[in-house]
Amino acid sequence: LTAFKAQNLSSNARLALICFVSASVGLPIAWISIAKVLVVFVGLGSLAMVLLYDRSDTSLSRMQSTKWILVAVLAFATSLAWTPANTEIALLTLIKHSKLIVIPLLMLLISTEREARAAMLAFVAAQSFVLISSLLLAIGMPLPWVTDPIGKYVVFSSYLDQSIMLSTAAAVIWHLRTERLWPTWLAAVLSLACLADALVLLDGRTGYAVAITLVSLAVIWAMPKPLRFLAGVLTPIILLGGLLWGSSNIQHRVSLIVKESKGFSQQVETATSSGWRLNAWQRSAQAIVESPWYGHGVGSWALTVKRLQGDDAVQVFGEGNASNPHQEYLLWGVELGALGPLLFGTILLSIAADGRRFKPPIRRALWSVVAALAVACLFNSALYDDLIGDFFCVVLGILIALGYRNADISTKAA
Repeated sequence: LTAFKAQNLSSNARLALICFVSASVGLPIAWISIAKVLVVFVGLGSLAMVLLYDRSDTSLSRMQSTKWILVAVLAFATSLAWTPANTEIALLTLIKHSKLIVIPLLMLLISTEREARAAMLAFVAAQSFVLISSLLLAIGMPLPWVTDPIGKYVVFSSYLDQSIMLSTAAAVIWHLRTERLWPTWLAAVLSLACLADALVLLDGRTGYAVAITLVSLAVIWAMPKPLRFLAGVLTPIILLGGLLWGSSNIQHRVSLIVKESKGFSQQVETATSSGWRLNAWQRSAQAIVESPWYGHGVGSWALTVKRLQGDDAVQVFGEGNASNPHQEYLLWGVELGALGPLLFGTILLSIAADGRRFKPPIRRALWSVVAALAVACLFNSALYDDLIGDFFCVVLGILIALGYRNADISTKAA
């Protein structure tokens, strides 16, 4: 009886931690930091216990993504040997890249389908709280928990992060509508409200791209196979055209990209958002060409591009050396060489491959999140950045656990 009570207490504590971590990515960054520390320490402890005493749980070894995530973290750690960055910046950058291990650690901590479903419910509840708070702000209601917003209708993060996260959450909620986690009508309401918040209220241009991508995927999967290619071509065109025609805000934001890009091409204007990005991407490409085989090392991006920028480096990139190019693929390329983007792409593809054996609703939700991350990383260092990167790691970990711990998959694996 004593052993049963101890085991039950341990199970309840683990479930509480899993739900806290799942909900934390809808809370302020301080809560995410606490959750991340807890999941790393408890997860590594659980891994040690599995290796020492119980080898029956082979979930990690069955997932291809786990191996590639460990390869990436090891590659960044090895590059400490040649990075020009000081120890503080290099270790800080290594830690930010290493948040990837949250994915397999969550997979390990979530040991049953019940726990995976509870984690997903906690995740959606927190995202729904952010959504409702944003909508209340939009109608002019002051909220005591929104004390220092970074943009209109923003709750805990920034308009960029919130638009990407809500667009991604919309896809997850919609695709899991048949999994008896929430009613179908609620899935439709929440998904549409998340997309409306991202596309109408917020100004995140990357959020627009993510939303269009995920809606397009949903339409493709809803079509009969012979029509999917046509749907894949027409849907994003129709969506973009409709948004440009129906929203003056989106028209303004898109025209701003064109104007700023022209300004950069004509006179290397780096003061604008698009101009700064284009210049940072150009310098990053130069840095990759300079050291294509093994890169400049973890934490080296700012030092390297400042050297290439020349006399106005501080004016363009600022005083500190912890910035990034707002493009994940180029960041990995500068730090790890040309193989860096290939390694990052391999991680994304391995996660998608892991999902091939999951039930269609879970598989489509997982592939939607992978697609959202791939698109977001084209215009931002979405995985490297705190909060948005933590969001993606947590939701990927939950979905992989939900798919793997599903009764059908568990039976096949056994």
